[in-house]
Amino acid sequence: MALNNPNSDEKYMRLALELAARGRGLVEPNPMVGAIIVRDKTIVGRGWHRRFGGPHAEIEALRQAGAKARGATLYVTLEPCCHTGKTGPCTQALINAGVKCVVAAMMDPYHQVRGHGFATLRRAGIRVRVGMGRQQARQLNNPFIKRLATGMPYVIAKWAQTLDGCVADRTNQSQWISSAASRRQVHLLRAGVDGIIIGIGTALADNPQLTARLPGNKKPPRLATRVVLDRQCRLPLTSQLVHTAATIPVLLFHGKNLDPAALARRHKLLQAGVEMLALDVDAHGHLNLRSALQQLGHRGMTNVLVEGGPRLMASLMAEHLADEIHVYIAPIILGDAQARHAVEGQFIRLAQACPGKILVLQQLGPDIHILLRPPA
Repeated sequence: MALNNPNSDEKYMRLALELAARGRGLVEPNPMVGAIIVRDKTIVGRGWHRRFGGPHAEIEALRQAGAKARGATLYVTLEPCCHTGKTGPCTQALINAGVKCVVAAMMDPYHQVRGHGFATLRRAGIRVRVGMGRQQARQLNNPFIKRLATGMPYVIAKWAQTLDGCVADRTNQSQWISSAASRRQVHLLRAGVDGIIIGIGTALADNPQLTARLPGNKKPPRLATRVVLDRQCRLPLTSQLVHTAATIPVLLFHGKNLDPAALARRHKLLQAGVEMLALDVDAHGHLNLRSALQQLGHRGMTNVLVEGGPRLMASLMAEHLADEIHVYIAPIILGDAQARHAVEGQFIRLAQACPGKILVLQQLGPDIHILLRPPA
């Protein structure tokens, strides 16, 4: 029985979107998808894509619904697939189950699906409606959509700063500007990405682990690759990153045409288990950041977190490569003109600056957390 009550439709699609979000950090590079099957105004099946390579949301919901799926309506956050990949086509499973109506939030942008799934269902006599919850579904799968469109991962920039915009004092000391509450949220961010990127300056100053340490000693769903932009291979063999490279991947981007000393350091880092990739260097001596992101996209990375430092952030902003920014502002004033600031780029006038859009503004302990979309 197909439902026509808009309020009911919205309720079931909202539930499907909530289910889809449970796959965050587990399904990439696939999209997050949730599904609800409703018959006679009763939910008879629920499902979501739980892990990469596992059953799709529609299949999980159909298994739960069983014979009750016949004549029912499926609410799904993404167009059902119509090709055979790691699993069989969901469209055929829906046809075989006797589903009568499919309400989908959006079309799947993947070239092997992209409208073909809907067409397959319609040819089988299944009613299809598309668009309810589209904006929320797109937001949920922005990383998947961006990688398909550009070949690059979705880029999340993050920093913690004082009220006067400092991310470290003049000695490069930055631990800890932000509160424990802010740091807990950062660990949740780390747990949901494929890669965590820093520059060599941050690696040398902070000697970070770049791992996700979740509350209750929970293990993160996956171990993000730690990525270091290090033109001259200066990452110390004694660093925490190198010490853990055998168990948690470390990828180091360096410049081409290394001098003999840098080549020797490169060889030792390779022996220690660090993966190395060469990139072009621009006229200012900076690694090509866009090329680095393209390389990460080729490796199947859907989303990455950039954690610093100030010059890397400046390059990210200057080239408009960040998709969202998380800023954690502590109620501290450093008041030092020689302290390090969040973004240290080239001179521009105030009139040249473009405003971003604030998406979230919240208090975390004593800190303020701002999530914004950067200037286009």
